[in-house]
Amino acid sequence: MQMVKKDLEVYCLKYAETEITEAMVIDKGDKQRKIPICFAIYLIKTEDKKILVDAGCDTMPSFNMKKFFSPAFVLRQVGLTAADITDVIVTHAHHDHIAALTHFEKATLHITIDEYEQGKKYIPSGMKTNCFKTEYSVSPNIKIIRWGGHNEGSAIVQIKNGGITHILAGDECYTDYNIKAKKHTGAYFDKKAAQKFIDTFVNSGYKVYTCHDSSLKTERII
Repeated sequence: MQMVKKDLEVYCLKYAETEITEAMVIDKGDKQRKIPICFAIYLIKTEDKKILVDAGCDTMPSFNMKKFFSPAFVLRQVGLTAADITDVIVTHAHHDHIAALTHFEKATLHITIDEYEQGKKYIPSGMKTNCFKTEYSVSPNIKIIRWGGHNEGSAIVQIKNGGITHILAGDECYTDYNIKAKKHTGAYFDKKAAQKFIDTFVNSGYKVYTCHDSSLKTERII
């Protein structure tokens, strides 16, 4: 039996709320209907690392943002500052997942090669960067896996703990709406890869965490 690692903690950090169309959330959704979503990043604490999964953003042009706080500010709610972060995993190079990297320039960035090429403008000069093709293990039980459904090199994070495989989905899955309907998002780069994520992980063998479900809040999840 696999034991729960006592030195592993994972937190959801919510930093904003807004609305987007159902068509963005789910394939073939209503282009007029608005769905409430939030913006969240995740923090993984191990014995020797403090890892952010996505950096978030400080601005979101053209979106009507509510309860909008800097991701660096939200870290204070779990007793950390930006300087405490040792590693940042960027699941993909869209603005709301990478733009706030400037707060964490002393950390090591982990990003797929494809997303690095798209996100260069957001990466602080001199930031230590680890680029990889398909997967990379940040620690023995934390692995980044390139998926490529939402964006060309978009990735997910797999955490194995206590016999459960936890999946931090990035934008491969926007909200619980995708999980309940068993349909991929309406915002995709590769339709087959996007649906493969749903087919692979939306079952009782995995615990999937999204970045945009409206019910998310800042709290410990593992």
